[in-house]
Amino acid sequence: MKKPIKIAFLDAVTIGDVDNLSLIKSLGEFTSFDYTMPEQRIERIKKHNVVITNKVVIDREVMDKCPQLELICVAATGMNNVDLTSAAEKGITVKNVAGYSTESVAQCTFSMLFFLLHGSAYYNEYVQSGQYAASLVFNHLGHTYWELNNKIFGIIGMGTIGRRVAKIAEAFGANVVYYSTSGKNLHAAGYQHIPLADLLKRSDVVSIHCPLTDKTRNLLDEKHLRLMKPSAYLLNMGRGGIVDEPALARALDENTIAGAGLDVLTAEPIQADNPLLKIKNKYKIFITPHIAWASREARRLLVERIAKNICAYFGM
Repeated sequence: MKKPIKIAFLDAVTIGDVDNLSLIKSLGEFTSFDYTMPEQRIERIKKHNVVITNKVVIDREVMDKCPQLELICVAATGMNNVDLTSAAEKGITVKNVAGYSTESVAQCTFSMLFFLLHGSAYYNEYVQSGQYAASLVFNHLGHTYWELNNKIFGIIGMGTIGRRVAKIAEAFGANVVYYSTSGKNLHAAGYQHIPLADLLKRSDVVSIHCPLTDKTRNLLDEKHLRLMKPSAYLLNMGRGGIVDEPALARALDENTIAGAGLDVLTAEPIQADNPLLKIKNKYKIFITPHIAWASREARRLLVERIAKNICAYFGM
């Protein structure tokens, strides 16, 4: 007799309303929780042998008290919320999902860049405020922008997403250079790998697409930010903690760089006292709430691959 599959999704609200969740529901007894607080983890997991988590931490304490747990499906690529060492010791399989959000993140990268570069918020406010209607001139050049063609586009982290961003940047006529934080991608076909300091000095756009590791934590600190051109834009689509946020706030206020776009932050949700919320010129910064990965297509693909991971584990 086959062991019943009992599945708990601990933080289902993180993937929103996805129309193919039935792929997972059909695999066994399925229980969904919008949120799971730390003190609720053991009670909610202990009756299930399969757990799906996006950001809920599953550590040794949880594993010790949930002996029936055999499969942890991470609804993301990064697995830093799971104690992988303890899982291996206890024979608990951990599966993540990679490559589901490449197109979504790449698209959002350029959406963020052009929003800042073209002064979209400034110009929309100019028109909506009535200033354009009162103007005697057919145009308004309050925010100057430059073309991406023939500019240097620097990418930090040339993995799958970094390579996709590089291709799109090339389509706009940019010249791509990159820095590999892991040292594993030193020969990406068609692109020049250069030291980080050189990339920061030369690039008109610096776009971050690497994971948060001991090597990348505070990678862009005050010293490195001061290497950038005053006309350059910084984008962080990787992980919060890679950029020193107080240093970035100072760089923006002191016009060390032209602007910054962030989809990820050191603390998420953003803390009320984060200095990035107090930038003098609000048009120089654009922050989104960790949504670059979350296109409709990416979330559907995520669910599909979680279901495949469960099927593969149970030989279905």
